[in-house]
Amino acid sequence: MVRNVLLMKLTEQGAKSIKEAPERIEHALKLFEKMGGKLLGFYVITGEYDYVAIGEMPNDEVALTYILGLTAQGNVKVTTCKAYTQQEFAAAVKKLP
Repeated sequence: MVRNVLLMKLTEQGAKSIKEAPERIEHALKLFEKMGGKLLGFYVITGEYDYVAIGEMPNDEVALTYILGLTAQGNVKVTTCKAYTQQEFAAAVKKLP
């Protein structure tokens, strides 16, 4: 599984239709799971971004497809970051020369 953090900002379109956001979020999360994803957390946040989601997808291609579809709806702009566990990080550090 590929673990990603999705940082999302509302677009002007998304902000204008904010009353519909809870339903859009619910639909997006159901689609995420339908595509084989496992949601680890979803939060509405303050600051530079409006939402953050942490989840796992079967592979990079499925993750990319999901993110492209989410962005194409026009309500959010998405920045993605791959996420590694503490154990994955420690294993990588041990391989350093």
